[in-house]
Amino acid sequence: MKFVNNYQGKRAEIAEPEKSPFRVADYMARKLITFKPEQSMYEVTVSLLKNRISGAPVVNNDNELVGIISEGNCLKQISESRYHNLPISEGKVEQYMTKSVMTIDSNADIFEVASKFLSNRIRRFPVLENGKLVGQISQKDVMKAVLDLKSTTW
Repeated sequence: MKFVNNYQGKRAEIAEPEKSPFRVADYMARKLITFKPEQSMYEVTVSLLKNRISGAPVVNNDNELVGIISEGNCLKQISESRYHNLPISEGKVEQYMTKSVMTIDSNADIFEVASKFLSNRIRRFPVLENGKLVGQISQKDVMKAVLDLKSTTW
C-alpha cells in the first residue's frame, strides 16, 4: 500500500466578513405616522394627503405591528364605497389594511435591504425590535445611505 503525501500545507482560516457599518438602524425613520385598526379610512386618506406619504404602519395599543395601510388600500375603499353607495367615513383601517407585512431587523445591512426592495417590489419595510415597531426604512433611505459611501468601500 502506497501513501500520497499532501504538499498543500496548512490552510488559512477563512475570516468572517465584518459587520457592515451601514445598518438599517442608522438610516431608518424613527418618528412615524401610524394608524390604529379602528380608525376610519377617511382619517387615513386625509393624513396621507396632508403628510405627503404613500402609506404607514398600523399598530395596536402595545405598538405591535398589525398591518400596513397605503394609498392603494384607500383607493380600494373609495371604489367599494362608491359601488355600494356608502360614505367614505364608514370604512375602518382593519378592513382594508394589508395584514401580511414583510419586516426588516434594525441590524440588517443596507445592501441586503436594497436587494429585498428589488425582489419584493415594495416601497417600505417596517423595522421591528423585540416585536415592537421602532422605525421604517424606505427606498429613499437606502439611496441616502449609499450617498454616504466612499467609492473605495464598494
